[in-house]
Amino acid sequence: MALKPKRVTGAGQLLQRLGPGAGAIVAFLLIAIVGSMLSPTFSTQRNVTNVARQSAMLGVVTVGMTFVILTAGIDLSVGMVLSLTSVVAAMLFSGGQGLPLPLVLLVTLGFGALIGALNAFMIIWRGAAPFIVTLAMMAIASGAALTISGGKPIGGIQGAYAWVGAGYVGPVPVPVLIMLAVFLLGAFVLRHTPYGREVYAVGGNEEASRLSGISVNRVKLITYAISGMLAALGGIIFSARVTVGDPWAGRGLELDAIAAVVIGGTSLFGGVGTMWGSLLGTLIITMINNLLNLLNVSPHMQGLAKGLIILAAITLYKKKQA
Repeated sequence: MALKPKRVTGAGQLLQRLGPGAGAIVAFLLIAIVGSMLSPTFSTQRNVTNVARQSAMLGVVTVGMTFVILTAGIDLSVGMVLSLTSVVAAMLFSGGQGLPLPLVLLVTLGFGALIGALNAFMIIWRGAAPFIVTLAMMAIASGAALTISGGKPIGGIQGAYAWVGAGYVGPVPVPVLIMLAVFLLGAFVLRHTPYGREVYAVGGNEEASRLSGISVNRVKLITYAISGMLAALGGIIFSARVTVGDPWAGRGLELDAIAAVVIGGTSLFGGVGTMWGSLLGTLIITMINNLLNLLNVSPHMQGLAKGLIILAAITLYKKKQA
């Protein structure tokens, strides 16, 4: 006699309905509660606004990383691309004496997209592992940022450029509005466009996607270009917020972005995940960083904590069978 599957009820049924990001919702609520208990400052309006503003740079990078990981890829170059583009943008602006701001933003975003496209080209052309290609690009971008800046921050950011990082629209910081707009657009693209459906298909089974007529190479090219462009947007947000382009701005950011995506329920093996889960993952990582800072925890311990979080999240997924 065949056994009937056990019926899931109550909290378990609710988590199933919430999908792959259910764990992120639970983690978000737990961190909010525990943080409020450990630090009276954590839940104040000022700190909540600060956490939201701090999450903006990571958030836009995480959107790009979500696209990449959904295709079963990885982009380790995003942190150093952010650093490089923050320096490039500051140099192009030159204290308001260089290119007009709209052109600075357009050129910087295009430069980031070009770097992402170069990553995709090497992955497609040579059939190289994304890990190796983007690791090499991380080193190239880091060296380029240090070379053109002389290893020093590039200042002179002011006026409308600085407003992008420090301004408000009503009570909401401008960087937060940019991040939310990028997440909304990313979610729409994934769920309501042919390209979005192709991203899931390629991540789920690349060979089957190719046989069904999907141009896998085109999907990868667009995906890595998006990742590079959004890393450049992160560089713009960072440089606007601190009013300098810093060659070390994105150091270690790729770790945070990967952690945010995986914590949000996106499988490292591709094909499963949501943009809203990645948004929650971004907020969770930022909240953890903020809480550890409020508790005066050593930065070295913070890196250890994030590494353990990634390992814990990875254990939740098993590689899908082809």
